[in-house]
Amino acid sequence: MDMQEQISMLSNPGGGPSFAARLTELGLYPFYANTINILQLNITRRCNISCKHCHVDAGPTRTECMSRANLTKCLAVAGRPEITTIDITGGAPETHIDLPWFIEQTAALGKRLIVRSNLVIWEEKEYRHFPEFFAKHAVEVVGSLPDYRQDRTDRLRGDGNFERSIQALWLLNELGYGREGTGLILNLMHNPAGAYPPGNQAALEHEYKTKLLELYGIHFNTLLCLTNSPVGRYLDYLIRTDNYADYMNALQSGFNPSAAVNAMCRTTLSVGWDGALYDCDFNQMLGLSVNHGAPSQLEQFDYNTLNNRAIVVNNHCYACTAGAGSSCQGSTDGASR
Repeated sequence: MDMQEQISMLSNPGGGPSFAARLTELGLYPFYANTINILQLNITRRCNISCKHCHVDAGPTRTECMSRANLTKCLAVAGRPEITTIDITGGAPETHIDLPWFIEQTAALGKRLIVRSNLVIWEEKEYRHFPEFFAKHAVEVVGSLPDYRQDRTDRLRGDGNFERSIQALWLLNELGYGREGTGLILNLMHNPAGAYPPGNQAALEHEYKTKLLELYGIHFNTLLCLTNSPVGRYLDYLIRTDNYADYMNALQSGFNPSAAVNAMCRTTLSVGWDGALYDCDFNQMLGLSVNHGAPSQLEQFDYNTLNNRAIVVNNHCYACTAGAGSSCQGSTDGASR
C-alpha cells in the first residue's frame, strides 16, 4: 500500500470523530509545537531484517540513505543550544557507511546521543565493532525487544531473532551498559505483538526486568513502550487480519487529553534520509512533511519558524495519544513513568 492509499485509509478512523475534531473539542487545534529539543534523524531505510510491525517498511532491499552533505547539515542544526538530544534511527542505522563519522562528530557536541538498534545486526561480521564503538562515545542505546518472551518476539521479527537479541544484550552488559555507575544507558523498546495497545509502562518494565534478570541475567535501565502506529507494514497487517476497525476503535476510545498535550511532535523535529522535515517519524512514513508555512527542507531550516509551527495531524495520531500515551521516549502522560 503506497502513501496515498495509507492516507486515504486513515481518513476514515472508524466509528468515532477524527483526531483533528478531538483536538478541536479540547481547544488544541491547530496543534502547535512547543519547542524543538529533540532532533530525530532517520538516516536509512535499509535493515538486515523485515519486522512484521515495522512502520518504516525497512528491510534488506531498501536503498534510501542520507548523504554526507545532509548529515553535515544535520550536524549544524544539532549544534544549536536549543537541541539537547540527537536521536538516530532507521532502518538499521549501523548499515549507514557514515554512521561512525557522524557519531564522532555529534558526540563532540556533549549532548544526549541516542542510537536505535535492532540488536541482532551486530551478529554480522561487518557490524560487530559497533557495541564497543558506542560505549567509547557514551552513546545511549535503545534496543528493540518487542517482548521478553521468545515466541512473541520471534513472531514479529522471525525465528531465532530473540536468541540473537539476548546475545547482544549480554555483550552490552559486559561493556557496562545497563549497569549502575557506568553512565552507559541501555533502554529497551517494547511493541505489542498483536492488534492491541501496550500495557502500563511501569508494570511492563518491572516484568521485563524481573524476567530478563531471572532467565538470562540481563540488566537494562528503562523500558519504553511504543504503541504500534497504523502506518506502513503494521497497517498492512491490520488490514490483512481484518483488525483495522477494531484497533482504531480501541485507540479512539483510549484517547487521553494529557497524552495529547505532551505528544512527542511538540518537542521533536524529524529529518528524513533526503533532508525533508517532518513533525514525527510516523508522518515521515506517510510523506506528510511539515506544513502551514514552515520550511520543509533541511537547507531551509529556520529554528524560530519551525519552533512555532502548526503540526500536521491525521488519524494515526490516535496511537500516540491513547492510554498513557506513546512516543519514541516512552509514555507521555507521566502516570506510567
